[in-house]
Parts: sequence; C-alpha cells; structure tokens
Amino acid sequence: MLKHTPFHERLEELSQTQAWGNWAGYLSALRYDLSTKHEYFAVRNGAGFFDTSPLHKYWIRGRDAERFCSYVFARDIRPLKPGRAQYTIWCDDAGCVMEDGVIFRFSSDEFLLTAAEPNLGYFRQLARPFNVEIIDCSEDYASIAIQGPRSRAILEALTPDISDLRYFAFAETKIADTPVTVSRTGFSGDLGYELFIPAGDALRVFDALMEAGRPHALRPYGDEALGMTRIEAGLPLINVEFSSSRYAFTDDERFTPDELGLAWLLKGIDDPTRPFIGRDAIIRERMEGTSRWRTVGITVSWQDFYELFDGNGLLAIPDEIPVSWETMIYNDRDKRIGYATSFMYSPVLQCHIGIARVKPKYAEPGAEVFIEQTVNHEYINVRATVTTLPFYNPERKTA
Repeated sequence: MLKHTPFHERLEELSQTQAWGNWAGYLSALRYDLSTKHEYFAVRNGAGFFDTSPLHKYWIRGRDAERFCSYVFARDIRPLKPGRAQYTIWCDDAGCVMEDGVIFRFSSDEFLLTAAEPNLGYFRQLARPFNVEIIDCSEDYASIAIQGPRSRAILEALTPDISDLRYFAFAETKIADTPVTVSRTGFSGDLGYELFIPAGDALRVFDALMEAGRPHALRPYGDEALGMTRIEAGLPLINVEFSSSRYAFTDDERFTPDELGLAWLLKGIDDPTRPFIGRDAIIRERMEGTSRWRTVGITVSWQDFYELFDGNGLLAIPDEIPVSWETMIYNDRDKRIGYATSFMYSPVLQCHIGIARVKPKYAEPGAEVFIEQTVNHEYINVRATVTTLPFYNPERKTA
C-alpha cells in the first residue's frame, strides 16, 4: 500500500480529481484541478505549492564530511559556505551521471542532501574509508515548495528571516512556533522557496501557510504542472532527461555531464587535489572529443505547427501536457540526428518547446532541425529551431 505524506490529510481535501501517482512509495498528486493549466498559471502569475515530502533526505555528518562530499559529488563542495545550497550530480567511474540532487551546508562538517532516488546503501559503502556518518532522515521531515512571484510575500507574512534570503541560500527560522528550514530553491524556474518541517508538526505549519497565502490565491499544483514549469526552466528530470547509469542496460542509456548540458557544474575539474568519482573519464572524454550528444532547447513556431495540421485538413490543438515519450529529430535530409526527451506547448511562450539531445554538429543556436509529429496516423516532420536553455528565466528568480 502506498504511504501518505504528512500533508496528505489536507491535500486530499483540496483535490477535485483525486488523481494520484506513486513517488517513492508515497501518493503524489498528478493534479488537483480539473485543468492542469490553472495550476500552472498559479505558479507563473501568483503562487502555488507542491508537496516534496517523498524526496530522499540524508544527513552527511562527521570530521570527513567535506572530504567525502568532494570525493562523491562532481561539483566542488569546498567553496560552499554554511547557509548555502547547491545543485550537484554524482557519477560512476566511467564519468556517466548516476543521479542529481541538492546539497545544503549547515556547518563545516554537516550537510543535508535531497534526491529523488534512494542512495543510502551506495553512499554508506563509499563512506567506509571516511570518518563520516550517513543518516537517512527522509521520514523525519515533511517538505513543501512554495513557488511563484507571490511566494516571498506569503512567507514574509510568517517570518522576517527570509526577506533577504539570496538564491540558493537557506535560513533556520520558526513558522507557527515550529522550527523550519527555508531555502530559496525550487524546480519551477521562478521565484520560489522550499520548507523542511519536522514531520509531526507538518499540518500546523501547513495551516499557517494556507492562511498567509489566502490573499495571494495560493493553490496546490501536481506533477503535470510541475512538468510544465520545469521544462520551461530547462531543468533535467531523472528517468526523463536521463537514466541513472547504475540501472542502465546499455551505453545508449548512459550519459556524461557534458552530454547532458551539465558541464557548468564541473568548474575546477582540472584541480588534481579533488579526484572525484568519474573525473578522469570526463577529462579523457574532453581531450578525445568523444561526446556523442549535446543537450539543447528546441522551439517550433506556432505558424509552422498550425500549418502542419491545417494543411492536412485538421485543427491544430496545442497541448500543454508534456508528452510521455521521446520524439525523434531529423536534419533536412530526413536523417535522424537526435530526439526530444521532453516536448510541450508553453502557455507563456505561446509555442511548442522541447528539451532535446542532438549530435554535436547540430547543436549551434539557430540551427534548423525537424521534429516528428503524428498527423492522420503518419509521422510528419515540422521545422524547429535549436536554442539555448532555459526557455523561461525571469529576473525575479534570482533577484
């Protein structure tokens, strides 16, 4: 039987659809409203909240905590100061990405990692030579994301400690007389925050959030709206943009950081004092030029999309729900050159967008490619343009 998150009692009352999925053994809302678009616009124009409690959460503590993190994670942890967080990845010995997550530094020897997939056994095995303790605290904390342009105003009504919180910083504060950690992070590509709350006090804090959010039309959103916002933000999702190399059957299912567009995480990779797992393989890939793919954005103009269907006697009906399959991409000679891992119609941008994996020679911004669409039971290609990620990046996200 699937478990309930600490917020489920309240979330069930808010759901018009009772549409639930499975995330890490917990019920997770696919959508609350009859229209996913309503939830999406709450995040883009007001504020929405998403239950992130199923995230796996691990304390990494001990004298060697920083040294352990420097060895395991591909992004350099050493410059990270207490009170700051960073997005990171970890790789296998071949330099292929296993998973990703966000790590929070509480002190010189205490970190908290959140990740979508379980990693406790793997981390503990790696920790044997280190004076470090890995503690699974996943069920100790409820977590919730408050995202959107009004998210700051909602939280400022509950605590003064977040007013000057910088992007990817966090503060330990109190809401409804409950100790809460608030970070300026999220998966929406917008201004947003995430809260970590002792599980037993989750409903007390939730009720305070709902009361503070009422003047701002705060509403819940589910997995479908989350998918829309994260694609616009160009954010990769495990089991969609990439598979964990740990479970891959073939090399076609394994990807390096450079192939996934995550090279920016590897600043300082040439520093020999930090031999993280996979470092040598990644350096070798760069020296030999063996990257198979580049991750890019693609856009389809609304005129081209409408003409594709109108020219075949059909009405063009843009669908904002991301497709759940890979969509093939071709060059102008109908040769397959890649595929879109995510594809949807963006209500804000008013065109179709996708996160795509293409051969390096086709990855230059402005390059013309063609993406496959099904029309009258046939595969027909429509013109698309390669662009940089993210598609949507408002100044308020980091301001």
